[in-house]
Amino acid sequence: MSEKPSQKTAIVVGAGVGGVATAARLAKAGFKVTVFEKNDFTGGRCSLIHHDGYRFDQGPSLLLLPHLFREAFYDLDTSLEAEGVELMKCEPNYNLWFSDGKSFELSTDVSRMKGEVEKWEGKDGFERYLGFLQEAHRHYEISVTHVLKKNFTSLFSMARPSFLRHLLELHPFESIYSRASKYFWTERLRRVFTFGSMYMGMSPFDAPGTYSLLQYTELAEGIWYPKGGFHSVIAALVRVGERYGVTYRLSTPVSSIQLSPNGRCATGVTLPSGESISADIVIINADLVYAYNNLLPPSSKATSLQKRPASCSSISFYWAMNRQIPELTTHNIFLADDYRESFDDIFKKQLIPTQPSFYVNVPSRIDPTAAPVGKDAIVVLVPVGHLLDEKEGSGIKIDSKQDWDFMVTKARETVFSTIEARTGARDLQGALVKEIANTPQSWKDVFNLDKGAILGLSHSFFNVLCFRPSTRHASIDKLHFVGASTHPGTGVPICLAGSKVTSEQVLGVFGMEAPWNANAKTKGTGKGEVKEIDKMHALPLLSNFHIALLLLACIMVMVGYRFDVLEGLGEGVWR
Repeated sequence: MSEKPSQKTAIVVGAGVGGVATAARLAKAGFKVTVFEKNDFTGGRCSLIHHDGYRFDQGPSLLLLPHLFREAFYDLDTSLEAEGVELMKCEPNYNLWFSDGKSFELSTDVSRMKGEVEKWEGKDGFERYLGFLQEAHRHYEISVTHVLKKNFTSLFSMARPSFLRHLLELHPFESIYSRASKYFWTERLRRVFTFGSMYMGMSPFDAPGTYSLLQYTELAEGIWYPKGGFHSVIAALVRVGERYGVTYRLSTPVSSIQLSPNGRCATGVTLPSGESISADIVIINADLVYAYNNLLPPSSKATSLQKRPASCSSISFYWAMNRQIPELTTHNIFLADDYRESFDDIFKKQLIPTQPSFYVNVPSRIDPTAAPVGKDAIVVLVPVGHLLDEKEGSGIKIDSKQDWDFMVTKARETVFSTIEARTGARDLQGALVKEIANTPQSWKDVFNLDKGAILGLSHSFFNVLCFRPSTRHASIDKLHFVGASTHPGTGVPICLAGSKVTSEQVLGVFGMEAPWNANAKTKGTGKGEVKEIDKMHALPLLSNFHIALLLLACIMVMVGYRFDVLEGLGEGVWR
């Protein structure tokens, strides 16, 4: 595509899902976009590992919130199907395995769930399950409408009547475990319906109740797997972007963001070679804490970001097996007996738990192309603490002994013995022909993840909404952010939603309209349903005075909820 004299230029630093989607959106809007990526592949953590006919998803291995993926492609005048992306439904969603030999099957099949729930909770347990699902449904619909698709640029963004009237319905000041406990009376099912908080890198005893929306999307919309691996979605977005003129420069790290002489405006990037590339606007998709501390001048903001609570890390194994392991389904969860203690080990001591919970994915079970015929590819994710900086304090037990060689060995041995004891599988180690592993240190080295935290900053209440780092730099013009540690948060579908928010903010800088909004006017987008949701939950029309009172009350609740986390959050919150 030839450059037009008036064509605006944009640079995207990082080719993760947020960067790739933002690049495609801006190119569709008329920008000449160049993406710089330090690795020789796109997708960031959402990438593939190959070995002798085996294929492994390096990061995400289950696709949730499929409508957000469809919306992203629709906004770009195409579709998943048109780009050759085939989504396959995983049924059941998971098999959960317990130490007493019992298991629980999570499914979108209502009759199946009725039997599973009543087995542990009795006849009235299914009615309580439906009550849990109804609450999770509200969390889901309100969050998608009023959080994922809106920007929260300041504390006063939370004063929007459309959001504020729903705030307490989201149960942000109660943990997901405490909310589940109101519906499930057995400890077993409380665990079954709260382990998903690990998708946000949080303990279910700390994660806001809002995040039951994750269980809802799995149970109502299902879990999906893209044929050929999760990266097939990212590869499709790359192709779409290239059709609009996006240029990708892989194996090209950025050493710094180029600023104007007064340091108040981003003007491009500088490469390690010394080469400078100018642009009208810069969007950073690199890890946000890394970017503030390595690509930008020193600042109090950079220092405060390093002090914020981060998500967990993981020891991830990628195993090529010389035979199939029929006892395992596509998605398997093994929960620790000492459930709370296992999360304390991760989030308070930054270690591997004495009894770790872990996730096992067998992509070859649903997609035979993931392994040679008659064999299995297996991915194991063991959540562990993130790396500790020498200077770190703030709630972390600094006497934690992070011997990663020991922890990797312990993780491997525990996974083998636990799978065999709970499922009846035999001689897994004997079937292993190749192991590849990721540790907190490799996550940090390969992807520049601060502390090796695989899901970016934590998603506690004071790390979301207006408290989460903004999609626009507070003092440097024409510098924006997209990705896991900025609004709206982590996860592939969430970062896709974030790319739309950031792209529209960028277009607003230049007084440009988002071209995909024209699509929404000509085709149904579900807005009718959203209006019905608002009608169901709306309070009477609030005056400005009432809004101010309600906001003040919420702030007082927040401060009373956890005053100490406000330290270091001041910059940008009140802007």
